[in-house]
Amino acid sequence: MGRSRFESWSGELGPGADSGCTAVVALLKDQELYVANAGDSRCVVCRKGEAIEMSLDHKPEDDVEMERIVKAGGKVTGDGRVNGGLNLSRALGDHAYKQSENLPAEEQMITALPDVRTLMINPDEDEFMILACDGIWNSLSSQEVVDFVRPRIQEGHLKLSQICAELFDHCLAPNTLGDGTGCDNMTAVIVQFLPALSSTETKNLKRVALPIENCTEDASVKRSKTEESDLSV
Repeated sequence: MGRSRFESWSGELGPGADSGCTAVVALLKDQELYVANAGDSRCVVCRKGEAIEMSLDHKPEDDVEMERIVKAGGKVTGDGRVNGGLNLSRALGDHAYKQSENLPAEEQMITALPDVRTLMINPDEDEFMILACDGIWNSLSSQEVVDFVRPRIQEGHLKLSQICAELFDHCLAPNTLGDGTGCDNMTAVIVQFLPALSSTETKNLKRVALPIENCTEDASVKRSKTEESDLSV
């Protein structure tokens, strides 16, 4: 995509043209977990029942964030909002807060520059991770979410998607008469880590593994027998 084409798209007005979105991304390569986030969506790893936060919530009242906002010509109001509007300091979109022509993207009032954290996953200790938006974290702490999810995974009766649904119901406010907690949109993903294989399991896995050519050959034989059976009918 050419830059001119992108700029023409970004200049078009339409529904949601002034909107923005937080982001949290997790990448597992071998046993190393990389997590990047911009905004207040969060990633938490459960290590033997303990919540390990793998992201940093970006709030305007934080010293580092406030310094950038003020340098870019903005201000943080008493209720923790940028220019009285947005209540987070990093996000995709929200272009109204990225209008300083003399500043690079990472120095704008609102920036999409992510924080990145890494963790070496230990299959003997690390059980699962959960990525969720602030609709969850405004209702429950990281440890409370781990305490809610962990026993349901250990019981083994529910799919991970069903546990997410139960988590939403648990966070949901009964009505809108309160302070707004439990009234926000909610999104969550639970990823369960596979346990480490024992030495015996590893040996058995190697013993039953077949070369690719044998698997292909076996499949072709089965297919031929099936075709013969169909013809005889």
